[in-house]
Amino acid sequence: MYALDTSTVVDYLRGRGRVAERLLDTPSREVAISTIVLYELELGAEKGGATAERRAELDELFQTVTLLPFGEPEAKAAARIRADLESRGLPIGPYDVLIAATALARGAILVTHNTEEFSRVAGLRLEDWY
Repeated sequence: MYALDTSTVVDYLRGRGRVAERLLDTPSREVAISTIVLYELELGAEKGGATAERRAELDELFQTVTLLPFGEPEAKAAARIRADLESRGLPIGPYDVLIAATALARGAILVTHNTEEFSRVAGLRLEDWY
């Protein structure tokens, strides 16, 4: 399973890189977003005054992909990730910790263009579709 991070979804919506091509080549049952990514996208839409067209694109995407909830396994993974990164002096953003934890807990490959930051997370598999 591929878990898309927020920047990957934004790249898809804006037609940047090869994200749309890769997404269209991947069966929808193998593509997911975490509820943390959902939150970030919804927040961006609210703050940015998303057009009706952009809202429709987001809603269509949300209906097409699998939604990965953030529950107990993800919370435990996030705590381990944050503690490890802080102990090594390599923290990442708080939402990125939660997104990484969701991918790790689900055994998913995180799709991100932000590989520099996410590569700090031990055991997290990454792909850059940009």
